[in-house]
Amino acid sequence: MKTPSDTLEPLAANSIDRRSFIRRMAGAGALIATSALPVWADDEVPAAAPDVFPKRGQYERLSISYATVEIGAEKPFSVLHISDTHLTAAYEHENAKKQQLRESRTTTFGGHQEEALRDALAWARQHVDYVVHTGDLIDWQSEANFDLVRKYFGDAMFGSMGNHEFTTDMWLSDPKEEQTEAYKDNTRSLLGQVYPFDVRFQSQVVHGVNFITLDDVYGYVTEGQVERFLSEVKRGLPIVLCMHVPFHTPNIWRATMRFWRDKGPMTSRDVPEASGDYLMQQDDLVTRDFIRYLKTEPLLRCILAGHEHITVEDQFSPTCRQYVVAGNFLFHGREVLFL
Repeated sequence: MKTPSDTLEPLAANSIDRRSFIRRMAGAGALIATSALPVWADDEVPAAAPDVFPKRGQYERLSISYATVEIGAEKPFSVLHISDTHLTAAYEHENAKKQQLRESRTTTFGGHQEEALRDALAWARQHVDYVVHTGDLIDWQSEANFDLVRKYFGDAMFGSMGNHEFTTDMWLSDPKEEQTEAYKDNTRSLLGQVYPFDVRFQSQVVHGVNFITLDDVYGYVTEGQVERFLSEVKRGLPIVLCMHVPFHTPNIWRATMRFWRDKGPMTSRDVPEASGDYLMQQDDLVTRDFIRYLKTEPLLRCILAGHEHITVEDQFSPTCRQYVVAGNFLFHGREVLFL
C-alpha cells in the first residue's frame, strides 16, 4: 500500500526536475498538481473541430460548471473535477473481444473521449491547481487503455476507481462479471500497478483539507473502508470524499432516474422507487450505517462523485454538499474553489 505524505503544495513547472517531481507525487498518492500534467506540442493540442463553431476558442466546447466550498482551507485552491471519460482503445494484437468492444463502445461514446480528456487537462493547466478524476477513466481493461492512463496521468494521478475499471470484457466476459469484492480481486492487483494510488482507499491532505477517495463502484462500502475512514476523522481535518457512485439523496436519485428512464415533464415530488446502487445503499447494512453516520459527521464538508453522466448537486448533510459531475466524454467538468 502506498503511504501518503501529510501535505502537498502545488509546484511551479520549472521549480524541480520532472523525474524528482513525479517520484514525490507517486510517493504522496496526491491529487494531480496541474504542473505535473503532460505538456503537448502545439500540433498535438486539439483545436476546436473546424466544422463546429469555427470562430470559437479551443476550450469553448468544454462545459465547465463551478462551485465554491467554504471548508476552512489554509489558503484557497481550486480543483477540476472530472469523471467518466470511458476511453475505448485496443491495440491490433489484442484479442477479438477487445476489438469488438473497441468498435462498439467507441461508437457508443462518440469517439472523442481522448480528445475531451486532453482538452480538460490542457484547460486545467491554465485555470486550476489540481485535478481529481472520480472513475470510469477507461471503459474496460485493455493494454491500450492502460497505456493511456499512464500517458495522461502517469505517477501523479489521484482519484477513485469506477465500475468500468474492473470490467475485463463487459458483456463478453466469461465467466460473467459479478458485482462483488471477489470479482474485483481478480484484477485489483493489476489495477494497482496501473493506477498509482491505493485503489480501495486513499487519503491526501492539501492545504489543511483531507481528500479521501474510496472504491464504492457497486454502490456499497466495506467494513475495512469504514474503519480507515474513522481513523482519518481522528486527524480533525475537514474532509472531501471522492468516489465514483454518489451517495444518493432523493433529489439526486430523482434527477438520475429522469435522465435514464423518465421521458415526461417533471410534475411530481415523488421519488422513483430505489433500484441498483440506491437500493444497495439502503439494503447493505454496512453501507446504510456508514451513510447514516456521515450525515452526522461535521468534518465531512464535500462529496465529489460521477457515474450518472449528469451534473447535479444536493445537500447531503447539514455540513456537506454533494456534487455529481457529468461525463468527461461529453467534455464536462466542474471547477471547485475551496476556501
